[in-house]
Amino acid sequence: MSDTPAPPVILGDEPGSFPHGVLAERHPAIIQQVREAFPYGPGIHRSLDALLDNCTKGVIEPLSADAPDRDRWRTWGLDTYVGRSWFDVPWLWSESYFYRQLLDAVGYFGPGPWQGIDPFRPFKLAELDAPETDEELAVLDTLEGRPVDERANALLHGSLWGNRADLGFRLSDVEAEKRAAVTGLVADDSETLWSLLPVADTYADRYTDAGTETGSRTGTETGTRADTDTGTGAGTGTLCLVADNAGRELIPDLLLAAHLLAHGRCGRVVLHVKPYPYYVSDATTADVVDALRKLTAARGAAADFGRRLWAAMADGTLTVRAHPFSAAPLPYAAMPDDLRAEFAAASLTIVKGDLNYRRLVGDSRWRPTTPFADVTAYFPGPVAALRTLKSDVITGLDAGTEAALVAAEGQRWRTGGTHALIQVRE
Repeated sequence: MSDTPAPPVILGDEPGSFPHGVLAERHPAIIQQVREAFPYGPGIHRSLDALLDNCTKGVIEPLSADAPDRDRWRTWGLDTYVGRSWFDVPWLWSESYFYRQLLDAVGYFGPGPWQGIDPFRPFKLAELDAPETDEELAVLDTLEGRPVDERANALLHGSLWGNRADLGFRLSDVEAEKRAAVTGLVADDSETLWSLLPVADTYADRYTDAGTETGSRTGTETGTRADTDTGTGAGTGTLCLVADNAGRELIPDLLLAAHLLAHGRCGRVVLHVKPYPYYVSDATTADVVDALRKLTAARGAAADFGRRLWAAMADGTLTVRAHPFSAAPLPYAAMPDDLRAEFAAASLTIVKGDLNYRRLVGDSRWRPTTPFADVTAYFPGPVAALRTLKSDVITGLDAGTEAALVAAEGQRWRTGGTHALIQVRE
């Protein structure tokens, strides 16, 4: 971190503030949505009613003595916050613990018949099956024949703007999708991002995005490509992609990964997802499988992407990681040593979405002009953030950009989901 001390962390105790609205309005709405999405019995209904009462009017309660992750949550600060109002502890912590308690209320951790049942799955599947998803997949056909760099940038921006497909955000802001995205990014380090993912001469442009070979690919070549993934050298390094939402965001993330692999910009992609359902639409391993099935069942170029991604999972060039810390209520500055080592070994880590951005820079009231490189200096390797703005936290803006945004929109630009950024620290 820089020598400048971080400002106070964001709490949810200020009526009328965005964090207060999430705790007081979004969370009750989510409880109601989950209650209606499944034919839960009286016991779970009572648990959901108790959680609703507790998270709006009560205090933070401990996990049960037999909770499988009780000790982990104690190391994450549970003992410090038990007995305090949900509104008077760090907002990041309060939000995360709400979802942990929601899973408890619906019996996710069992034992019992609802053990392991994702309470958000109906919403995720409905989004995958929506006409908008099919329309977005059909656009892939229009990229065929375009220059490689143009396709790469289109897929990068698809991944970036896919972050608008956030079910939790849309629950609390029903007008979100009606507002048009602002095309210009508030920060754009995409050229730096591409410089960190150089094309490997050996494999560049060997395959089209439709998966059709433009040159021969022997079994020996296939093995060489995987076996030389040492983390060094152009196109042979590992890209860590820290996913955010499932469905209409996860699919463009996977498409971007497929393109980077196919064109030698990395030798391996490690997709970091959540270890259990989280923040309504955050991606889990099951959501990755659903997204791949959606792609392979599609038509045209989308199906070719799906088949290639499925094969990449099989040969290990695409792997899924669900580290417990991915669902921690803490900033990435507090990451454990094993995760730090993984990110340190990567050629680049791409961090997707608003929540992960808050965890990356620290969920504090930074001045918007605070350099992104300063607040991410602790990160063990090169890191990029792809994010649409849906909360107050922001760093790395120049003074002119901030002034223009405030003049045009007040502070709404921070939370409306219409602006986006690509920020990189080498």
